[in-house]
Amino acid sequence: MMNRRAFVAGLGAVLAAPLGAEAQQAPRIYGIGAILQGGPYYATIDGLRDGLRELGLEEGKQFILHVRDTKGDLKAVEEAARSLEEQKIDLIYTVGGSVTSAAKRTTKSVPIVFYAGADPVALGLVTSFSKPGGRLTGIHGQFSDLTAKRLELLKEMIPRLRRVVTFYSPDNAGARRSVTIALDAARQLKVELVERPVASVEELRAGLRALQPGEVDAFFFVSDAMVNSQQELIIETARAKRIAVMTAFEGIVVDGVLASYGESYYILGRLSAKLVKRVLLGAKPGNLPVEQLDKLHLVINLKTAKALGLTIPASLLLRADQVIE
Repeated sequence: MMNRRAFVAGLGAVLAAPLGAEAQQAPRIYGIGAILQGGPYYATIDGLRDGLRELGLEEGKQFILHVRDTKGDLKAVEEAARSLEEQKIDLIYTVGGSVTSAAKRTTKSVPIVFYAGADPVALGLVTSFSKPGGRLTGIHGQFSDLTAKRLELLKEMIPRLRRVVTFYSPDNAGARRSVTIALDAARQLKVELVERPVASVEELRAGLRALQPGEVDAFFFVSDAMVNSQQELIIETARAKRIAVMTAFEGIVVDGVLASYGESYYILGRLSAKLVKRVLLGAKPGNLPVEQLDKLHLVINLKTAKALGLTIPASLLLRADQVIE
């Protein structure tokens, strides 16, 4: 006769086996927090989603994306980063150098993959491009590096260009560097760059409202996520006061901006997905080199040019990757 103790143990093993197998097959669902300042930066999130899907990670099944739009408020960035880490999120994805700096400053251990439009080493985000060290890695964009070229292109489109206004936060290191580059380029082009430091979205709104028709010929975006997030407000002001706008965000040119020159933020997001996946699967961010996208796009809105009474040189139109008519 079978020993009763052996029978019970054997029955328990049989009953437990399917449960154990089922538990092993249950997929891991990763939590990804994404912090951005809104506006044109949403294209980066779209790219990240598509990139992760292309890499085999399905949203809702393999990962959940917790998007935090802080609408130009860096204090809200700090609160979002702190809250996400407290929720034991697996990784935070940050869009913008100032956003990344704030997230790094207010978190302790959560891995961060970033997009930064200014040099991440100069911003203190990583130790070097090849060996970032610490818990951050990401994509270095050329927003700041292309500042002079954008102003040069604007001058080509508007030969009579005299005064260009730019708004930026004086507390943003990337923005200050971008403004310094713009000032040097403006001197060479014999153009006056009108600086308007603003500490908040409310100050930006007031500054835009105070602009007088004819006071400046163009609005020039520099590397400042807080200001750049307010694209609708800026475009609305520019349209009402007949001011040309030069930016780095190709996706907003169709809304009435004169031109853009820079990287595709959607592609930046897709490129970020590779780093995000590697970190989720266990790679240490500090061992993953910071990457850079070299493909640049020039987009010109011919409809806006005509509305402003501008004639874009044919040679410039031929160089454009896209012309909106």
